Amino acid sequence: MSNIHIDTHLKFKKRSDMYNTESTLKKIYRKSYHRNLICTLTLLFVITVLGILMMTIGNTNYSISQVVKALFIDQSSKASYTIISLRLPRLIVGGLAGFSFGIAGYTFQSLLRNPLASPDIIGITSGSSAAAVFCILIIGVSGALASFFSVIAGLAVTAIIFLLSGKGNGFGTKMILIGIGMQAVLNALISWMLLVGSEYDVGTALRWLRGSLNSVTLSDIPAVAITTVMCGGLMFVCNRYLRIMQLGDEFASTLGSPINLVRICCMVCALVLSAVATSATGPIASIAFLSGPIAVGITRNGKNAMLISGLVGTALVYAAELASKNLFSTKYPVGVITGILGAPYLLFLLLRLNRKGDKI
Repeated sequence: MSNIHIDTHLKFKKRSDMYNTESTLKKIYRKSYHRNLICTLTLLFVITVLGILMMTIGNTNYSISQVVKALFIDQSSKASYTIISLRLPRLIVGGLAGFSFGIAGYTFQSLLRNPLASPDIIGITSGSSAAAVFCILIIGVSGALASFFSVIAGLAVTAIIFLLSGKGNGFGTKMILIGIGMQAVLNALISWMLLVGSEYDVGTALRWLRGSLNSVTLSDIPAVAITTVMCGGLMFVCNRYLRIMQLGDEFASTLGSPINLVRICCMVCALVLSAVATSATGPIASIAFLSGPIAVGITRNGKNAMLISGLVGTALVYAAELASKNLFSTKYPVGVITGILGAPYLLFLLLRLNRKGDKI
C-alpha cells in the first residue's frame, strides 16, 4: 500500500510541476505579448505625431486644417504646392525608407549574429552610392536611371562580398571584415569621382551622399512602396524561422526549419530593400545600424523585433528630418543628424566587444 501511495504522490507531483511550468510559460508569453503591443502602439503614436509636425512645420507653418484642406479638398490653394509636392513625398518616402533600413539592418544582424552587420557598415550601401555618384558626375544622368544603376550596384557589391567570404566557420566575421574593406575601396572611388567630376554637379552628389529627403518627389513613391510591401511582407513571413535560427543552425534544422531557403530569402529581400531605399534617399547613415538594437532593447526579447525595428527606423528618420530643418540655422541633410547619433553607439559597441573579448 505504501508503494502505491508513493507512486500516486509522485504522479501527482509530476502533473503539478507540469501545470506550474505551463502556467509560468503562459504568463511569460502574455507579458511578452503585452510589452510588444505597447511598444508597437507607442511607436505608431510617436510616428503619427512626428509625421503631423513634418507636414505642418517648416519655412511656412500650416495648421492641421490647412494641411487636410490642401490634401483632400482644395488642391489649388496656396499651401497645396508646398504640402503636396514637397512635404508629402518627404513624409511617405522618408517613412518607407526608414522602415526598409530598419528591418534590413535587423535581418543582417540576426542572420550573422553580430551587431556590426548592417548594410551601412559592411559596404552594401556604399555600392549603391558609388553607382549613383558615377551616374551624376561622370555620365551626367540622374533620376530613375541613376536609381536603377544604384540598385544593381548594391546587389553586385553584395554578391562580391558573399563570394569572397566563402563558406564554413567564420562566414559572418569574414563577411563583415571584407565588407568593411569593400566600403573603404568604394569610398575612395567616390572621393576620386568627386575630384574629377564637374563642379556644377558636385553639390548634388554631396547632398545625395549625405542622405537627404530634399530631392525626393512623388514619382519616387511607387518603387519604394512596392518594394517595401513585397520584400517586407516576405521577410515577415520568414521572421518566425529567423527567430529560431538565432538559436543555432543545428537546433533550427532539428525543428524542421528550411535554413538555407530562409537565409537566402531574407538576405535577398534585405538587400533589395536597402538598395531601393538608398536609391531614393541616399545612404541615410546609421538607421539600419541603430534600429535593430533599439528594438531588441525596448522589447527585451527578439520576438516581433523586426516590425518594431522598422517602426524605430521610421521614427528616427522623421525625428532627424525635423531636427535638421528646424533646430539649426543651416538646414543639414537628414543623414548628417543620423550619422551623429550612430557614431557614439559604434564606439560604445566596439569598446563593449573589446571588454568582453568577443570577436567582431
